[in-house]
Amino acid sequence: MKSTGDHDTATEDNKNTDKELRMPNIKVFTGSSHPDLAKKIVARLGLDLGRATTKKFSNHETSVEIGESVRGEDVYIVQSGCGEINDNLMELLIMINACKIASASRVTAVIPSFPYSRQDKREKSRAPITAKLLANLISVSGADHVITIDLHSSQIQGFFNIPVDNLYAEPAITKWIKDNIAEWKSSVMVSPDAGGVKRMTAIADRLDIDFAIIHKERQRANEEDSTVLVGDVRNRTAIMVDDLADTCDTIVKGAAKLRDAGANKIYAILTHGVLAGNAIEKINNSCLEALVVTNTIPQDKHMKLCPKLQSMDISVMLAEAIRRTHYAESVSYLFTNVPY
Repeated sequence: MKSTGDHDTATEDNKNTDKELRMPNIKVFTGSSHPDLAKKIVARLGLDLGRATTKKFSNHETSVEIGESVRGEDVYIVQSGCGEINDNLMELLIMINACKIASASRVTAVIPSFPYSRQDKREKSRAPITAKLLANLISVSGADHVITIDLHSSQIQGFFNIPVDNLYAEPAITKWIKDNIAEWKSSVMVSPDAGGVKRMTAIADRLDIDFAIIHKERQRANEEDSTVLVGDVRNRTAIMVDDLADTCDTIVKGAAKLRDAGANKIYAILTHGVLAGNAIEKINNSCLEALVVTNTIPQDKHMKLCPKLQSMDISVMLAEAIRRTHYAESVSYLFTNVPY
């Protein structure tokens, strides 16, 4: 009888240990905006992509159907702010809510490129702060956590009442520079405007190289603004960095300024390559050696039209952030390192 009691006690102890070690299972779903990125993330994690169907009714309403159980699961929904932004945003909100009311234990919105991030303050009277509105929508839909990359303004994190992990592309950019620019030790980091100085100097400090700033001087009414280069780039390689390029006006004009100042080669490295309007034509006709963007936004079509355009894969960073979040580990490692 004593032996049986010991066995029962041991079995009960094992059950308690299993309960302590057990964590919710993980599910990763994707919306319509960037399925290729989501596939790379799940491949890195060794998972299958969750089954979900999205479609539109005849009146263009969005319909989402989650094709498998998410009860008690740790759910991650990958949806980037690109393409048909408003439709994709609505799709994300519906997917979050569908998982939440299906009893998911936690729902994390993985938004590599955060939409409306440039509308983060009032530029003039009666202007909306749309980034704050979007933060409210994501929270109300049922999201428990947000993972994103290089917010246009860090203050957007404060718009949320849920945790936000704002990852930085700096480690990936630094690695790309070391791997692809032979003369990087003698090169100069350049910010194309005053708003990107903090980001640029952080990378320059990591590489221990010089930096320069292109400063825009405001002229009188009806006169064009003039730009001034603060720093020396003569006979050196110039590397411009910024968080986002939409029409590419700032980047192309900055490259021309650097060429006039005597730079030998000019590179531009950006986190989010929106490349709207005639941006591709501007890049092709510019003096840029290469324009490098991450794949937070799909670039396959753009790369076919622009031989100067290159893409950096950041799926490894997002996959590691998801893994660390799932196992309740710190993600601060990713602020300074690229996972392998």
